[in-house]
Amino acid sequence: MPDAIFAKIAKRYDTVNSVLSFGQDQAWRAKTIAHLPTGRILDLGSGTGAAAGVFGDREVVALDPVSQMLGLSAIPHRVVALGERLPFADGSFDSVFSAYVFRNLDSVAETLEEIARVLRPGGAAGIVDLGRPKRSMSKRLHRVGSAVVLPIAGATVGATQEYRYLAKSLDKLPPPEEMYASGPLQFERVWRMGPLGFVYGVILRKPVD
Repeated sequence: MPDAIFAKIAKRYDTVNSVLSFGQDQAWRAKTIAHLPTGRILDLGSGTGAAAGVFGDREVVALDPVSQMLGLSAIPHRVVALGERLPFADGSFDSVFSAYVFRNLDSVAETLEEIARVLRPGGAAGIVDLGRPKRSMSKRLHRVGSAVVLPIAGATVGATQEYRYLAKSLDKLPPPEEMYASGPLQFERVWRMGPLGFVYGVILRKPVD
């Protein structure tokens, strides 16, 4: 189960992510957050609160199903809950942000429905996650590379099996251009980042009634 995995590696997760992203993980978060409205923001799958430094003066609510991760966060308002069942009233947030979470959800469709419900009309969701590159050759190279590199990275923090799971999760979902093209939120834009374009950012917006 992903929750058990993240509970085990909570104290080392951000460090390994920074190494694997060549120190760019925070820049990828910031680029996506820059497209979101100011005001109240839900950091969905907040983990240890790695994005705290790039939210600016927004009022942040951090949500994560893993209490061990949230316990390491400096964000004052923290809620232990699932993305599929957000414990907030309709229209509670101006924006929702989520980084490196969607591959680990039980249901992407239910989570998107919940995000749409808690967003105010005109509000936006920004999602950053990992996947395979678009081009077939790059995709094959990335699949081979990640199968080797991720378990090695996990071994450095005593979590080889856990990072083997993370490598497999890269093939779990369709490309973002397909996955977010339909649903309760309007697909506004998507872009690729990182070596071979294996990181994506996407902006979804709730229509104004």
